[in-house]
Amino acid sequence: MLDESLLDAPEALARADARGLLRGAAESGARIRTAARHAAEAGIGDLKPDGRPRAVLVAGPGAAGSCTADLLGALSGGNCPVSLIAPTGVAPAPGALRWTLPGWAGPLDLLVIATPDGTEPGLPRLVEQAYRRGCAIVAVAPDRSPLTGAVAQARGLMVPLATAPNASAPYATGGYSTDPYARGAHPLDADEAEDAARAEGALGEAPAPYGTPSVPQPVEPPGTAPDEMTGPALPGTLWALLTPLLLLVDRIGLVSAPPAALQQVADRLDQVAERCGPAIATYTNPAKTLAAELAGALPLLWTEGPVAAAAGRRFAGLLAALAGRPALVAELPGALAAHGALLTGAFAGGADPDDFFRDRVEEPEALRARIVLFHDEPVGPVSAVPTARELALSHDTPFSELEPAGGSPLESAAELLAITDFAAVYLALASADGT
Repeated sequence: MLDESLLDAPEALARADARGLLRGAAESGARIRTAARHAAEAGIGDLKPDGRPRAVLVAGPGAAGSCTADLLGALSGGNCPVSLIAPTGVAPAPGALRWTLPGWAGPLDLLVIATPDGTEPGLPRLVEQAYRRGCAIVAVAPDRSPLTGAVAQARGLMVPLATAPNASAPYATGGYSTDPYARGAHPLDADEAEDAARAEGALGEAPAPYGTPSVPQPVEPPGTAPDEMTGPALPGTLWALLTPLLLLVDRIGLVSAPPAALQQVADRLDQVAERCGPAIATYTNPAKTLAAELAGALPLLWTEGPVAAAAGRRFAGLLAALAGRPALVAELPGALAAHGALLTGAFAGGADPDDFFRDRVEEPEALRARIVLFHDEPVGPVSAVPTARELALSHDTPFSELEPAGGSPLESAAELLAITDFAAVYLALASADGT
């Protein structure tokens, strides 16, 4: 059940958002700019690769690894195999996870590690395996985490995880950051101040004067935020992990993602944050509109195109992890057959008309299917999107449609991810069941 009145009450949304999810979503563009600076300082721009690797192996906890691998694979266009090394373990906790290189991995392959924590004992062991096999190693993780030393010993490339302009240090001892040089504990430089002003504007807040330190925010001690470490990469964190890796794969010729292109992606994310911020009314806010449409629905996420497919899988994960809502995702045209029975069975839009005598308090309304169409390019003559629309209409099934504005595949991915990030957060915050 969704409290739709909360969606148009920015102050109430802010009070409900104890985890700072809306701020994280609004600061995604800032994360890209900060991450690009960190990558430049780490020397990614100076790399002179000998050629493309045979394969890119991606490891990381939860969606930090899976979404990174998914998006890199979608954006690479098949130029090089991108494979996820899925962790194993007896419990979904950072200390219990283990990663193992495939038997064929060797000197021709690149190992990429993406983690928002860096304290997982299994990752230094993976670095040791890769070093023995002769793999090239690149990691994005919080600075001064245990993984940093392991990568340095293996002569790999380490890029510090970018924090948002208003956040405390990502790697702290608990409570508030005790590092006097952590972000938020010193005056912001010009770039950070500009990023902070953009995010605060999207959130409907008055920006702080230039050079004013932000109030330190409570941060979790390392390893104590299982939703971030083994669950979804929360809004903002995904781009902090992905940006240095995009610059890396640009250098080795897998994806076209030069610094200028990433600046355009950051600008697109800022534009989406302005359109989807909590101060924007629901009827003109695509993220709030989507959240309201999905209330009481079983979302069927139908995607067309590799970038849209990755965004749909990411959205399904966020809906489950943040809002506690199930969603089914499938790629067109196969989705028409895979989910066709859901449009005629118990979840169909016209099935079992609402009982007039149903107790609205004790008996919640039954779930009804709602199709959400994702496509990363304009609908063309060979697209299955028109058929999907016709199928939905013929079965009285409501549908929503997300199509990014023009631009590169990277910009399309950014827009789809940003709108769905905001929508998942709004659905979580306005749900009356207390998710």
